[in-house]
Amino acid sequence: MDAFYASVEQMDNPELRGKPIAVGGGGSRGVVAAASYEARKFGVRSAISGYQAKKNCPDLIFVRPRFERYREISEKIRQIFFDYTDLVEPLSLDEAYLDVTVNKKGNPSATLIAQEIRKRILDEVGLTASAGISINKFIAKVASDFNKPNGQKTVNPDEVLTFLEELPIRKFYGVGKVTTEKMYQLGIFTGKDLKEKPVDFLIKHFGKSGAFYYAVVRGIHNSAVKPERIAKSVGAEHTFHENLTSEIFMMERLEAIAAILERRLKKYDISGKTVTLKIKYSDFSLQTRSKTMPYFISDKSLILDVAKELLYQEKMKDSVRLLGISLGNLNTEVKKTVAVQLKFDF
Repeated sequence: MDAFYASVEQMDNPELRGKPIAVGGGGSRGVVAAASYEARKFGVRSAISGYQAKKNCPDLIFVRPRFERYREISEKIRQIFFDYTDLVEPLSLDEAYLDVTVNKKGNPSATLIAQEIRKRILDEVGLTASAGISINKFIAKVASDFNKPNGQKTVNPDEVLTFLEELPIRKFYGVGKVTTEKMYQLGIFTGKDLKEKPVDFLIKHFGKSGAFYYAVVRGIHNSAVKPERIAKSVGAEHTFHENLTSEIFMMERLEAIAAILERRLKKYDISGKTVTLKIKYSDFSLQTRSKTMPYFISDKSLILDVAKELLYQEKMKDSVRLLGISLGNLNTEVKKTVAVQLKFDF
């Protein structure tokens, strides 16, 4: 989907159309969850601070997120996908992989299917979407960003190697800002440069990811579209408006977080054995503390008892800006898809 959260807000509120908007908070602790294309022209992007976003674009309009509304729209879009294939792998509320090799419409052209799906989303939901079409998930993902917004790109089998060789390394899916800089230092600027490096060289400099880079630049990515994923953990976390300095105040917040986590566990009928406490300090350093129980738990009181023990396990090194609790070692024998929703102060 194109600027999904922001586009939903502009669709629901005509006064916001054509204006630079950001879904999120504009305060000192606010975070941008999504930005309209009008705002992106000024360098407003998701995950940057609300303060920086406002600095980049003084006329920026901040809108509080409505995740229930986004989930409602996402479900409508997903139902359109299911008219074409059951092999739908959601990555988030606004993105998914579809395997249409064998599809319910009997259409041999993935390109035409993508066009039809995008038209239906526009006609039935009122939003624009973009698509990437190719022989595997990696190339399709990269291609999906080429003609945004409201466009699509097909990379046919005989075009794959040329496409990858000419691709700037910063556009390779999975190559972030830090890795891009490291590759630049090694003389890797395009897929062609990457392809010239032997696998041992890439593993030496990038670890296990090196083998991945070696394969994908040759068009090899054998990951299947997985309609459902086994949840490895379920969690909840909260970023605070002001840093916390006392464990007593932290316990109050952890009780609220544990209650949210309990509701999610009950909703999906999940329990687990390993409780992990996540702590992010004011300097943005991250610490996790875990304890594994001999039995499955899902009740707030039991989760909170373990979280309290982990909290007092060692002295805090600084004031705390975020706390989170997650439960792992789940009893998910059947496959489940579980979303972990972050909570922000806006």
